[in-house]
Amino acid sequence: MCLDELRSNIAIKQKKGLPFICASIIIWLLILIVILLDLPQNTENLLVFCCSCPLLPISWAIGKILKVDIFDKSNPLGNVGFLFTCNQFLYLLIVMWVFNAVPDKMVMVYAMVFGAHLLPYSWLYKSISYRIFAIIIPVLSLVIGCIFSELFIALTLILVECIFVAALFAELGRFTNK
Repeated sequence: MCLDELRSNIAIKQKKGLPFICASIIIWLLILIVILLDLPQNTENLLVFCCSCPLLPISWAIGKILKVDIFDKSNPLGNVGFLFTCNQFLYLLIVMWVFNAVPDKMVMVYAMVFGAHLLPYSWLYKSISYRIFAIIIPVLSLVIGCIFSELFIALTLILVECIFVAALFAELGRFTNK
């Protein structure tokens, strides 16, 4: 199989990463709940980090519903997708710095990092939706985070992620019907 065929294969088998994007809606709902608890800033920020911990099991469960094996090793580009994910862990160092230096902006920076890490998936999954949302999410997070509270960032991310999921479903439908 050539590279282009491998990319098409992984886009179809992984349904363009839909289990993870669907799971991110739940993660942002958890973050919203943490923000609504009105805890001290450092406690809230620590819990926001903890909200990401169930990403893998939630993605796995959603994958089961969508009939996607998120751990499928049949395509060598799966390792590339994993590498793209690991890239985000390096960006989280910036979020950790913000946690200490500017704690009231941590959710904003966290949202920016989340959005920006999606860009390489636009290549992997041959997806214009990933490209668009990888740009929209960080820019929108920055603008909203500079003007409004973190509550509005979480609400916006939930809405944007829902639109992203719809866009991916539509894109997947067009992609598989070619």
